[in-house]
Amino acid sequence: MRTLFLLLLLTGTRLMGFADVPFKSIRAFNVLPGNSGEVNKVNLQKAIDWASVHGAALFVEPSDIPYTIKSGIILKPNVSLVGANGPVPRGTKHPDKNAPVGSVFRIVDAEQPFITVESSTRIEGIQFWYANQELTDPAKIIPYPATIQVSKTSSTQGVTLSRLTFYGEYLAMDFNASKALICELILIEHCYGYPLSGQFIRIDYCYDIPRFLHCHINPAIMRKMGLRFSKAVIDNVVKQKTYAYSVNHTDNAQLMDLFTFATWGGIYLGDESYGQLTNFNLDCVAVGIYKGGNNAKNRNWQIAQGSIIANAGATVEETHPIIIEGQGHTALTNVEAFSGGNGALTNLGQSYDYMLIQGNELLTVSMVGCRMRNYVSATPFTIRNPAARLQAVACVDKDEQFLNTTIGK
Repeated sequence: MRTLFLLLLLTGTRLMGFADVPFKSIRAFNVLPGNSGEVNKVNLQKAIDWASVHGAALFVEPSDIPYTIKSGIILKPNVSLVGANGPVPRGTKHPDKNAPVGSVFRIVDAEQPFITVESSTRIEGIQFWYANQELTDPAKIIPYPATIQVSKTSSTQGVTLSRLTFYGEYLAMDFNASKALICELILIEHCYGYPLSGQFIRIDYCYDIPRFLHCHINPAIMRKMGLRFSKAVIDNVVKQKTYAYSVNHTDNAQLMDLFTFATWGGIYLGDESYGQLTNFNLDCVAVGIYKGGNNAKNRNWQIAQGSIIANAGATVEETHPIIIEGQGHTALTNVEAFSGGNGALTNLGQSYDYMLIQGNELLTVSMVGCRMRNYVSATPFTIRNPAARLQAVACVDKDEQFLNTTIGK
């Protein structure tokens, strides 16, 4: 039965009971592993044009040779682009060479974002490979445009990106929209990579609940296929002073189970954002979480169940697990920070404090059950905002002493 299903899928035949959901293999449109990048680009766009009319799914048939393809694809409304793979966080491996296998797009130019998504679209189960990306010399890194970008010509609503793996990308997913052309209901889940700009997902002007779920950033992304980034390249990623995950101008953002390793910043929560961040690990960063806020009404974040290893600043003075400024409230529950050395990158092995609070406007912070250690300052809090109010309950400081304190009036 499974063999019959796959045969019908690859030939584009409609299955009984699925008459209103046509789908075809991209090979039915002459998108082939042996084609040039330009030919595959043209033919994949023709496949998408067909699928947009029908609301169809296009199947990226797995192969031992990746589909070479040029950038500039437009994923038009109603189209799903679906591959055979789950996320493969150490890479798939050809038996005879250092290359991935499966549903793989081999991107060969840096002229445009690889694929721009419009409304009601889905990309799932695909690997994106920049085979020409530099692995050793930071001066030779290719600053590829985003692999996946939100539309710049229309408001984009309803996009699902799931089970994707990125190799050698510079910026994986760029959903920085504009006030004139906002995006909404963007779901990104189970995605893996290591962006050489330090930016994996960024989103701006999304006024209806963006979700980043179960995503993982690690320079060992190609280990299984026998490829690796040098320590110099990893250090260069940190030097970009960017954040792995970034949100701004968003309502009620939902961030869950996020991991990053060896990026300058972990998660940036912009001045015009609010939401929940839970179950995270931000490893070998200079700044774990930055939280801003431009009003006292709803610039509030609830942050819980996470750990931060802040050790990667150029100086210990700029290395902070958490930075808070602006206005609004931050609620921290069971957020641990500790530090130490790691041979994968240049680092200090310690942070300056647990939290830096700066600015001059009223903001509030509540903390429950947070463990803080490996900081060099006398106290876990550096308060450079005279209007700030902080209360910590049942927390533990670097001397393993329980800390219950209130700062500010």
